[in-house]
Amino acid sequence: MAFENLAEKLQGAFNQLRGRGKLSEKDVKDAMREVKLALLEADVNFKVVKDFINTLTERAIGESVMQSLTPGQQVVKLVNEELTNLMGKTQSKLEFSSRPPTVIMMAGLQGAGKTTTCGKLGALLKKQGKRPLLVACDIYRPAAIQQLKVVGEKVGVPVFEMGNQTSPVEIAKAGIAHGIHFNNDVIILDTAGRLHIDENLMQELIHIKEAVTPKEILLVLDSMTGQDAVNVAEHFNSQLEINGVILTKLDGDTRGGAALSVRAVTGKPIKYACVGEKLTDIEEFYPDRMASRILGMGDVLSLIEKAQENFDEEKAKKLEKKMKTSTFDFEDFLDQLEQLQKMGPIGDLLGMIPGMNNKALKGVEVNDKDLARTKAIIQSMTRKERLDPDLINGSRKKRIAAGAGVHVSEVNRLLKQFEQTKKMMKQFGGMEKKMKRGGGFKFPFM
Repeated sequence: MAFENLAEKLQGAFNQLRGRGKLSEKDVKDAMREVKLALLEADVNFKVVKDFINTLTERAIGESVMQSLTPGQQVVKLVNEELTNLMGKTQSKLEFSSRPPTVIMMAGLQGAGKTTTCGKLGALLKKQGKRPLLVACDIYRPAAIQQLKVVGEKVGVPVFEMGNQTSPVEIAKAGIAHGIHFNNDVIILDTAGRLHIDENLMQELIHIKEAVTPKEILLVLDSMTGQDAVNVAEHFNSQLEINGVILTKLDGDTRGGAALSVRAVTGKPIKYACVGEKLTDIEEFYPDRMASRILGMGDVLSLIEKAQENFDEEKAKKLEKKMKTSTFDFEDFLDQLEQLQKMGPIGDLLGMIPGMNNKALKGVEVNDKDLARTKAIIQSMTRKERLDPDLINGSRKKRIAAGAGVHVSEVNRLLKQFEQTKKMMKQFGGMEKKMKRGGGFKFPFM
């Protein structure tokens, strides 16, 4: 889970302050020492940590906090504000040219996931109503052009390429001309990377920039490399004057050093974060929402947006009706599981719920493989069995278990859970009817 280690340490530091009626200056400074250690362990830039702690301490021992009725909560509020400021205060959006096409140049080192990110960004922009074109300017890495074509085909975004014998500058210019001819309003240039920064790489990128004058130059960084990613960002920015950063592999970055340092060091915003391997796993970066997640305060807005994107409104209405009439079956259950999986890893979704911090999730088994197993069991049933689980006897259970590659006990467990769910839905339906008849709700035993 993103920022898992950092979040756990910060939440631990603030639990000591919450609930206290009064704080001394020593209490605050002790907490700030814990915060400092947590940030350094997360591989946040040392100067960034020093400035952050100085600003935070000065604010935290101010009169408004120390004399507050809930000083501990006030300190957490300040940390939330300062973390948000550190990552850029507000969301930084892509800038589009007033006269299409908008040219976006993607840069970065090999291994950061640049080519895949080109496809992810193209897919996201297409979903937002744009007509993107991917241009293969990496003529050096073996199979780079083929990889971009495969990615483009998967997300339904066209790819322009001229093989590996033409110079990247000429490919970029030809790609833009091609895009203008076919009415593409966004053109994404996938440029070459290297295993490390070198003069040849920078010169080539500078030549492309001078030839096509991109509206946006986005640097793709592997967030899991921590401070190294920040150093790379600093160097690229000094040579190219980048407009923003896309962080990849953020879902696997339990520390968070790159996300918390890159804006402060380069002055350039994080515009997008890639949070999974699927080509849909890219999201706009909101500093305030990310700060709330780190502090265990949830991220309800992102959760709602994910639900709106992935849940079919018509299906939701049908499901509500089925719940009320107790006709909910395994077909409905399977449909809900599939929609839930589209929203992303379950652990990340739980982390967006306020109060569901690392401490609250301790001991809770959050495993996406369990969902996959449950789906396999349901998909091994016949349609008649899904619609009427009462048909499932001992021999049918054995067949279903064999088809799903699980033990019969897992089939039994799912059937039991399903029955309990149906009973609960029936109870809720009964409660609602009683409340609608007036007189309010009364428990059966009252």
